[in-house]
Amino acid sequence: MKALGTLLVLMLLVTVVASAIGVVWTRHESRVLFVNLTALQNQRDDLNIEYGKLELEQATYAEPRRIDEEARQKLGMLDPRPQDIRLLR
Repeated sequence: MKALGTLLVLMLLVTVVASAIGVVWTRHESRVLFVNLTALQNQRDDLNIEYGKLELEQATYAEPRRIDEEARQKLGMLDPRPQDIRLLR
């Protein structure tokens, strides 16, 4: 009887220790995943900021007034004279 009680106590002890190790491991994994999640959220936020800046830059470069100015200055383009315009049918 005493051996059976001792065996039962040892089994319960092993079960409690295994459960404790499982809890510690799960908490550690949870913390690691939370750190990864936070890093990914920060990266997402940085990318959203960069995307907003790129959209603004694109809108600036695509503005018709700026395109016309660049064409006139860098490419030497001019509006055609009325006598140079021909209508085709």
